Amino acid sequence: MPEMVAYDEFAYFHDNASEFNIAWTGAPTVRRERVSVGAGRELSALVWGTGEPEYVLIHGGAQNAHTWDTVALALGRPLLAVDLPGHGHSDGADPDAGPIAPHANALDVAHVVAALAPNAKAVAGMSLGGLTAIALAGLAPELVRKLVLVDITPGVTGPKSAAISNFVNGPATFASFDEILARTIEHNSTRTVASLSRGILHNAVQEADGSWVWRYRRHPGAKTIGAGAITEVPKFGDLWEVLGAVTCPTMLVRGMRPQSVVDDADETELIRRLPGARVEHLEEAGHSVQGDTPLEFASLLADFAGVSVTKP
Repeated sequence: MPEMVAYDEFAYFHDNASEFNIAWTGAPTVRRERVSVGAGRELSALVWGTGEPEYVLIHGGAQNAHTWDTVALALGRPLLAVDLPGHGHSDGADPDAGPIAPHANALDVAHVVAALAPNAKAVAGMSLGGLTAIALAGLAPELVRKLVLVDITPGVTGPKSAAISNFVNGPATFASFDEILARTIEHNSTRTVASLSRGILHNAVQEADGSWVWRYRRHPGAKTIGAGAITEVPKFGDLWEVLGAVTCPTMLVRGMRPQSVVDDADETELIRRLPGARVEHLEEAGHSVQGDTPLEFASLLADFAGVSVTKP
């Protein structure tokens, strides 16, 4: 019989806090909610705290809501972290749209935000989540009072994201946890093994035969999120027009390590379209800002939203 690994998604918060020296005053209050988005589909989300959520956090492609755990612990405020369609514990994406379609994702996410965090002070999205947040700001501006783009602009291309695509488009299944961990370490050299292990437990499922499969590869018709998909379907350039029409305060948080998918030309174009936008550089972050520098990001987010980083 294969050795089965026990999993409790709420059992690792102390580990997150310890790794980044976040004061631990006891387990946070976190619950999982599901919201109907129509056509028999539901999106899942984590609701942190007991008060009205002050932030909405949207993860990147091939991730899940737990990517924000350390950020949430550092903020210490009520917030909502959404699982995008076809990711985490959410149902699959609209079969006519595909899992990397920001406009379709925004239609679904709007239902979740309206139901669980309609008065959030800021919506922050990383990578695909950031593109989704741009689309959400165009679709339902009343839900996006401040917009935070985490290492993403509509200028993303296949070549810029090639290193990420190479990881995401790798094997869908692995014979053992050691195998999936080894591949993850190979492509995430700046992160600790403990952090990557937690990430795998949240983002992969162990099958009855002991093998492991990424959650985002389990849905019927699931597609990889690779250079070819980004280059051909969908094209993200139309989101520049949406972003340029945004009237709410906007901030770009850019990782400055080589893994970032944002370059100087993207930053210049964002400022051209939104002259009042705030831009912050995090020198020690790559593309996964929330994983590489969660405390620094939490501080920037709280300052931008005008919320103190203290527990209510």
